Amino acid sequence: MPSNPASLLRAAPSRNQTTEQMKDGDVQENKGGERRKMLKLKIPVTFRRNRRKENHDHHAEDKPDCVEEQQQQEEEEEQLEKISRRLIVREQQLFSQDFPSEQEEDQLHKDLEDLMVQIWMAINNTFTSSSPGQLKVLRSAVASIQQQEEQDRRWTSCLEDQVPVWRPQKCLSTHYTLLQNMVESRLKDAAEEDSSGPNEPSSPVKKEVLRMGKRVKMDLLKVVRTVKDCYPPQMDILNLYAGLYHQGFSTRLTELAASGLEVDDCSYLLLWVNHCYPCEILKHEELDGKVKAACLGSLLPLDKLNQLEEQYLTDKQDKVKLWLSTALKKEEESWLNNNTPETIDSYYFSPLAVDVIQMIDGPLTELKCVIRDQSKAQRIIVHLEHFFSSYKKRVEEFVKGSHRNVLPVIKAHLVCEEQLREYITGQGILSEEQRRHCLDSLSALRDCGYRCFTCPIRVQLKACYSQLWTPAWFVGSLLVVDSLLNTLNQQLTDLADLKPVCRQSLLCVIHEDVVLRYVKRMMKTRMKTREQQVAGAQRMVEDAQKINDFFSERGCSESSWLGETLRSIAEILRLQDPGSVQLEMVSLARTFPDLSEAHVLALLSLKADLSAADVRSIRRSVEENRCTGMSANHSPAFFCKVKVKWINNKINQMGLKT
Repeated sequence: MPSNPASLLRAAPSRNQTTEQMKDGDVQENKGGERRKMLKLKIPVTFRRNRRKENHDHHAEDKPDCVEEQQQQEEEEEQLEKISRRLIVREQQLFSQDFPSEQEEDQLHKDLEDLMVQIWMAINNTFTSSSPGQLKVLRSAVASIQQQEEQDRRWTSCLEDQVPVWRPQKCLSTHYTLLQNMVESRLKDAAEEDSSGPNEPSSPVKKEVLRMGKRVKMDLLKVVRTVKDCYPPQMDILNLYAGLYHQGFSTRLTELAASGLEVDDCSYLLLWVNHCYPCEILKHEELDGKVKAACLGSLLPLDKLNQLEEQYLTDKQDKVKLWLSTALKKEEESWLNNNTPETIDSYYFSPLAVDVIQMIDGPLTELKCVIRDQSKAQRIIVHLEHFFSSYKKRVEEFVKGSHRNVLPVIKAHLVCEEQLREYITGQGILSEEQRRHCLDSLSALRDCGYRCFTCPIRVQLKACYSQLWTPAWFVGSLLVVDSLLNTLNQQLTDLADLKPVCRQSLLCVIHEDVVLRYVKRMMKTRMKTREQQVAGAQRMVEDAQKINDFFSERGCSESSWLGETLRSIAEILRLQDPGSVQLEMVSLARTFPDLSEAHVLALLSLKADLSAADVRSIRRSVEENRCTGMSANHSPAFFCKVKVKWINNKINQMGLKT
């Protein structure tokens, strides 16, 4: 009678169920419509003999049950492949006869069915045990499948009426169907598993996805660690299982995606589809390079995947926009209510920057794992750009008002600006244009804050600047810079509660402002005699050293180049030889590419003894020897901040127009 593999698999999805059905003598129906009783599993003669001997000696030797089970296991390990081989020999002998015995044919068919039941039970137990004995049984079952496949091929060249009714057995096809059913069953059992751990998510959808994902990972690792060695390489059992688990996992996730997920469940499902499954499972160190991940594709159809990603991104955009708007509104309300910012380590601080960074960085970090196309992160970043623009405007408007808490608030937000700038500078996901827009807004915010301190200081120092380049200053009887620095030192005491890194940055700005005003005052002076030029140069060198020392003592090492600038200008004043002046001017122009022609003329106008021809020669040389390209881009900007529109009048007076 012909065997029915599909019926066998339906009747025996597990070893226990199969055994019960065989005990009950279930009735099956074959293709020809004949009804037959499924025969009980035939226990090999050797196995029965050993069992009888064990039962006979049980009381004498008091052998434990575990020993009996071990012996049974060993017998089973040895039997499957041997029985398969022996049945094939019987089959060949029986059907080589002219008139095979019907009784022998029925018995052979029955024995073959019994063998197949044992084989499928061994396959079905693949994941239930990892004992060496069970692996040997599995290896023997796989070898038997190969033997039966080979026997199927031997009969293909024979006439149909000469072929046994049970051929072909199609063991490989049956094996595939059984694995498919096993995988579906294991994924279903995992999804329905009632085990709540402390780290399990609360959402039913998340629990199901997590449990199925864990089952896929654990089973594939078991296949690569132990099961794979029980199969011949040509069967590629690892990729066979990987394909089946992929198909089963994909089917269920597609159903979940179509069910109308909440946003939180949507993001979790995307996390598994786009990150956990491809990166943590398929690229696990034991599976990477062995599982053909490229052949598997995505767990979700492209249309469903795009739909979920759009749902996730739209929600995340709305949330980030709301978070940022709410945070800024809350902060602004605090300013307008005349609240003083909190202090940390004796300096003013606002949590706004930390909150904003978390509001942006959290979604961006999540997006890296949840969304395939990382360029879509720009949809989140654009709200950060808008936030910075609004933040700058709110601070500028606040500063214009008469609020008694302006300075503490500005000190706190200079700290915010420094934190946000550091974040933006190190954030690789921003495009260069976005980074520039963000940094421009932050620079405007910072400059607005700096002006709250530099403008009052500038007013206090104005009287000191007016005494520079006076006769008393020339001869050294009036220590203008000493007085200026003493006044400045008194003003800087108000910065004690500004964060040190921000205070240092502000001091560098003040340092530059002091030097700029010093140079502006100098360029409006006309030194008629050589003695005045030399004396002025000497005073400049001394003043440059005092100013540099003052700011260096307060941590402004980054602005030390300003002292060198003053010394270079002083050297131009000191030199009297036109050729030497020309060399020094060229050197200054190469150091500061923003030294314009107007600035060159303004400096040369200090040298009253230079002829018009000397001035034209020096100007020509400066233009011919300027730095160009990349070398000019790394130079500090200084002279562009010195306005010299008034120089046109001097040019006309000196007749220097070309």
